[in-house]
Amino acid sequence: LPWGQMSFWGATVITNLLSAIPYVGPTLVEWIWGGFSVDNATLTRFFTFHFLIPFAILGMTMLHLLLLHETGSNNPTGLNSNCDKIQFHPYFSYKDLLGLILMIMCLLTLVLFYPNLLGDPDNFTPANPLITPPHIKPEWYFLFAYAILRSVPNKLGGVLALFMSILVLLLMPML
Repeated sequence: LPWGQMSFWGATVITNLLSAIPYVGPTLVEWIWGGFSVDNATLTRFFTFHFLIPFAILGMTMLHLLLLHETGSNNPTGLNSNCDKIQFHPYFSYKDLLGLILMIMCLLTLVLFYPNLLGDPDNFTPANPLITPPHIKPEWYFLFAYAILRSVPNKLGGVLALFMSILVLLLMPML
């Protein structure tokens, strides 16, 4: 993980959101930081987290596919007819393999030939806790969270609104 200005201040802002939790918030923030401020211990913890999460997602995906192929998909019509079914292998597995190869090729092209294309220019400046960048703004994929946090004037209310906006996704299967 790059330890530049934007990374440092992004980690500081995001972890400080947990300080809004009553009673345990400040202790939780210090526990995540591994000290009293964002430092090397924090970077090590974030690197470990970012390294292990893809393996956890891969394991859950494999478990999902195993259970899906053992029990079958949900059939809302209730009809169990084998006349329209086709095998997963080779038809769907080859299609998925082709998609995986194309995505890996695109990712490798981006990483190997254009490594700095998606990086923030301020992140090439080494992290300095004494100088806050004047124009901090979140990346495009965090703008929804930033808008929710900014729409509520209270820090705890903003964190709760953000948490609830993510939890509402759990209701999607029931809607």
